Amino acid sequence: MMNKMFFITLFVGLFIHISCIAGDGVLQAGDLIACGDDQVFILDGKAAEKNVVKCKWTWRASESKNQLPAAYQPLLATLDECKPVDGNTKLLITSSSGATVLLDIASKKVLFYAKTPMAHSADLLPGNRIAVANSTHELGNSLEIYDIGTSERVIYKDSLYSGHGVVWNESRKQLLALGFDELRAYELVNWSSEKPALKLVKSYKLPDDGGHDLSKVDESHFIVSTHHHVWLFHDTGEGFFEPFTPLANRVNVKSANYNQDTGKLVYTIAEQSWWTFNIYGQTPAFTLPIPSIRLYKVRVAP
Repeated sequence: MMNKMFFITLFVGLFIHISCIAGDGVLQAGDLIACGDDQVFILDGKAAEKNVVKCKWTWRASESKNQLPAAYQPLLATLDECKPVDGNTKLLITSSSGATVLLDIASKKVLFYAKTPMAHSADLLPGNRIAVANSTHELGNSLEIYDIGTSERVIYKDSLYSGHGVVWNESRKQLLALGFDELRAYELVNWSSEKPALKLVKSYKLPDDGGHDLSKVDESHFIVSTHHHVWLFHDTGEGFFEPFTPLANRVNVKSANYNQDTGKLVYTIAEQSWWTFNIYGQTPAFTLPIPSIRLYKVRVAP
């Protein structure tokens, strides 16, 4: 039995590797972007709905060793965010080992890098800037702002205990930031100056502790996962949370992506410890086993 299981694991791992070599590296709407260990890969979204693992592109931290200072290799050992940005042409990648990079998908060129202690998420901001949420670390527990043109230089920082998520809300011109027990809304201040800042506008108490993932549904609704539940946040008026019915009582949801027009849901759940070997979907229902990588998050290209 053990030999059989080893063969299955090896076969799936080889399948992913070989398929990615033949991929075109183009990220299309509906494709899945998953990350774990030191790897990011793009899976064909249509194939995924049929329970088929079809890899189109992959990247490992070691591929960029000539583009980054040597100290960054161990800092990219545990990737925990792989967010598509800039019209699905780039990926914002964070690592809980302590780094954030902006990567061009087609060329695999590193466009930005920074040492970010226990980073868990990032997003692009207006003016070619990046927001990073850092979790529990003696140098972390923070929300940091960077300029893409100047790697490694923090231009603004605020404390945020157990920072786990950041999403820019274009319609409200606000940055949402997820911490351990709160969801914050910030406005940009003096943004075109050399000393930009954030102004805290509102702090929403989470219904459950342990803020884990923050993802956009539309300009007024966001998915928030906590230790024991998953919530839908209504970013309208005073703002409020309600249970997100499809995953309301699921614990340890590490990432959730929801399309309200189609009802499609793609997510990961910590099953082994902080990681999983599966990507799950609903409407349609599917399970993608990836036994060769300790997966953390999955994202869906808009």
